[in-house]
Amino acid sequence: MGKTLDFLKSCGVFFVSTCDGAFPAARPFGAVMEYEGRLYLSTGRTKDVYRQMKANPHIQIAALKSGSREWLRLSGRAVEEPAPALKRRMLAECPALLKRFASEASPEFALFRVEDARAFLHTDAETIELAD
Repeated sequence: MGKTLDFLKSCGVFFVSTCDGAFPAARPFGAVMEYEGRLYLSTGRTKDVYRQMKANPHIQIAALKSGSREWLRLSGRAVEEPAPALKRRMLAECPALLKRFASEASPEFALFRVEDARAFLHTDAETIELAD
């Protein structure tokens, strides 16, 4: 997921879509990390996105690189990750999260691992699957 992570980080903000019943729901995210070839996203347990990913783990991420026509679409399943060591790592890699979560032990801090991820990079010239 190295190329995918690099693209998402270069965008700064990307959009995560979930299912809210029969309707899609998208919102901006910025915190992302990779560990052992998997992407991780965090959110708060009090948010609708948390409840939606728990009810239906199928998600899609879309990101557009600023000033270009390059964009990425990633589909996968969000699986909650309880490991305190990975939560600590997310806080270290995305320190802006410390404004919301004091530590990995914060009860509202949720971390999700993206399983079965398939990412496609779209440019004016081509669409390629990122198999990193």
